[in-house]
Amino acid sequence: MMEGMVDVKEEKKGDVLVLKFKGRLDAISSPAAEKKVFESINNGQTKLLLDFTGVDYLSSAGMRMLLSITKKLKALSGKLVVCSITTNVMDVLKMSGFDHVLELSKNEEDALRKF
Repeated sequence: MMEGMVDVKEEKKGDVLVLKFKGRLDAISSPAAEKKVFESINNGQTKLLLDFTGVDYLSSAGMRMLLSITKKLKALSGKLVVCSITTNVMDVLKMSGFDHVLELSKNEEDALRKF
């Protein structure tokens, strides 16, 4: 994996698309990650679960990405859940109040019940 890249693996669970992120979500990597997510949405995927097990850093650019995905899915009556968030990233989300904006889950199994 190159510097500033985030790796995204896709997995379908029923009608939910699970996207497993690995790496840092910062100003450099977020646009590419967002593009990948929006491609899925534009292809008709409106139920998204983002698995953040492998995300150890989230910057304001990463948070903007999460916000734009949330808004886009709301407009399409879709749903976004973020699960398996590391302590570092959770601290950032809590400090910014994003823990109230996003639907968060402790793990994938728990998250899949929310759809």
